[in-house]
Amino acid sequence: MTNILAPKSSRVAIINEKNPYEAATQVLRLVQDDYTVVPDHKIIIKPNIVRPVSPMRGITTDVRVVEAIIAHLREKGVEEIVIAEGGNPRTDKAFEKLGYKALAKEQSIGLVNLNKDEYKTIHIENALALKKVKIAETILGCDGIINVPKLKIHHMAQVTLSLKNLMGVIVDNRGLVMHDRLDAKIVDLASVFKPLLNVVDGVVGAEKDEVIGDPVRSNIVLAGVDMVSVDAVGSAVMGQDPRGIRHIQMAADRGLGVAELGSIVVLGDSIDKVMKKYSIEYSDKKLETYGLAHPLTEEDITHMKSSFANRDPQVQDPYA
Repeated sequence: MTNILAPKSSRVAIINEKNPYEAATQVLRLVQDDYTVVPDHKIIIKPNIVRPVSPMRGITTDVRVVEAIIAHLREKGVEEIVIAEGGNPRTDKAFEKLGYKALAKEQSIGLVNLNKDEYKTIHIENALALKKVKIAETILGCDGIINVPKLKIHHMAQVTLSLKNLMGVIVDNRGLVMHDRLDAKIVDLASVFKPLLNVVDGVVGAEKDEVIGDPVRSNIVLAGVDMVSVDAVGSAVMGQDPRGIRHIQMAADRGLGVAELGSIVVLGDSIDKVMKKYSIEYSDKKLETYGLAHPLTEEDITHMKSSFANRDPQVQDPYA
């Protein structure tokens, strides 16, 4: 699957609805003519399951959003559907605890822990930083991906949405592979994989951090074909200016999508209607993991700059 240069404008749908299944169903209707699936194709649904914790904590993709996507694909005649994720060593536990195992059984679809998958090493042409990477064969062997991230602030990538969610297709120590020059490597992956559709679960999002952040009830689901546009809008509804999100702008500069909000047609509810200001401050729990206190001292900041260079937007110039 290779990417295509983005159009000069694109469409992103927003639905403001507190029921995850209903929100996803409505947003999918708004974008159903923007992409095409072939009934006999194998479609992967790639959620974000970074920990085996409830989606009400804002950390993981709600299984009800995925259930609505399955129903939508069935309406389009798709039979071979697989849920695949590998974002955490406890992915099997998360599948069971969050209802994915039960959903897969009920719907007679596949469920794959990508951590345990076979892989192939691919080489990325004209890479900024990620010249080769191990990719799960389940991903390489499918005909299309429905990308289903969570609406979250990220302590290193600033936000984690459609582009960042592609990290889960890697079969390796993802942190070790990706976290140095993270933004550039996110863009390199996005130059290889172009999902059919991106559906962001923002019914309950997370501020401050992607793993141990605080939940924010936003009651929205977003959808669109263009990852860059979806992530620009996703950033905006969290009160973050997409012009300051490094990997979004790098992806746009590379021609992978549209990041300028004025060039994105927003369907359904407006950004202004649903926007909530998500905090980007460190959570107390995150500071504890760094062995630091709140508020940060000058000594702490100096230490973090030396320890987390090229990683953490809170301790470096975001435009460097």
